[in-house]
Amino acid sequence: MAGNRARSPFLGLLPLPERQVIARALRTETVGGLVLLAAAIIALLWANSPWSSAYSAVRDFHFGIPALGLDLSVGHWTADGLLAVFFLVAGIELKRELVVGELRTPATAALPVIAALCGMAVPAALYLATVSAAGGSPAGWAVPMATDIAFALAVLAVLSTHLPAALRAFLLTLAVVDDLGAILIIAVFFTSDLNPWALAGAFAGLILFYVLQRARVRGWWWYVPLGLAIWALVYNGGVHATVAGVAMGLVLRTTRDPREDASPAARVAHLVHPLSAGVAVPLFALFAAGVSISGDALTGVFTSPEPLGVVIGLVVGKTAGIFAGTYFAARFTRARLNPDLAWADVLGLSVLAGIGFTVALLIGELAFPVSDTGEHVKAAVLLASLGAAVLAALLLGRRNAVYRRLWEAENLDADADGIPDIYQRDAADSTGSRADERSP
Repeated sequence: MAGNRARSPFLGLLPLPERQVIARALRTETVGGLVLLAAAIIALLWANSPWSSAYSAVRDFHFGIPALGLDLSVGHWTADGLLAVFFLVAGIELKRELVVGELRTPATAALPVIAALCGMAVPAALYLATVSAAGGSPAGWAVPMATDIAFALAVLAVLSTHLPAALRAFLLTLAVVDDLGAILIIAVFFTSDLNPWALAGAFAGLILFYVLQRARVRGWWWYVPLGLAIWALVYNGGVHATVAGVAMGLVLRTTRDPREDASPAARVAHLVHPLSAGVAVPLFALFAAGVSISGDALTGVFTSPEPLGVVIGLVVGKTAGIFAGTYFAARFTRARLNPDLAWADVLGLSVLAGIGFTVALLIGELAFPVSDTGEHVKAAVLLASLGAAVLAALLLGRRNAVYRRLWEAENLDADADGIPDIYQRDAADSTGSRADERSP
């Protein structure tokens, strides 16, 4: 009995401060996910309409500052420029998780990190096995590794699924670790023609960024020009420019000084997150998701090894990797599943994580630039994400009555004091237990 009490609950009630932070982040992601979904639909309709030539013309239109090596097409500006804003937010979320969130201690971090790593390794392995058996290119091995949290939350919003906060937080943590993996993959495997001087300049800029943060220097007029310079130097250095965004996010200070209402990272996230979720990512989707959905294109998804490997990796690999990683991590650690939930809930969440959109499309463009295979891989990402969404809807929908009951219990505030009653009841129970222990 004592051993069971010592085991920490997995997917149990979150601490109130952590729940409030996650609720704010997920609210923005959900709205952004709905905008992202609309942008993807518009891209598909536009690219397959009589005005498809106009879509291509807009996407391929070049502008910029050639003298600075920044003469890019609209499509590349959205992928290299606007997505840097998305990765800035990802960097801030990652650092928050590492400093004050679920990843700050090895005990709490072990289970979601193991699940996320398995959820990246298994899809990559299935992709490589598929293309190896069919004689395809291994270049797209990283495409099925990433989860799109915004798209997944948009699916939940459309379905009106009342997932409890702990399940949503677990999905968010998986996505944060996924983002870190994607950043490392982009930085290590998708770099070319490195310019050491430009990279040295970017590193110097990051050091200055760090010094300004530690000196408590405030004012956007310091950081915005410096951030743009770091981004341009990283781009010209041969590393994908989105790495600059996450690097600056990791440098931002996440701890709050005594006289501060919020840390610099929290303030930047509050200002930039709506821009990332509502503008940057949807615009990227608008110019990345416009692929042909003709019969030949769809047939190519299932007859070519590379797109087929992506579909298998996302739909099968993500599900198997995350579920198996979670089960074995819980089996061999001190964690135990919340008794109000079942392993079927973890399975549904694992399937939902197979929705890989933004980062998967980005890595697909990097792995197969300007080729028919690249277009088929994009179509595969879209089809696999749709398939994962439908399967997750069926699995999670069957348990929605349970989720609704838990969600209502978590949010009930009968005395209207702004604090859910379940936290006050738990605190009272804890106080009563301590009083019982002191009584003779």
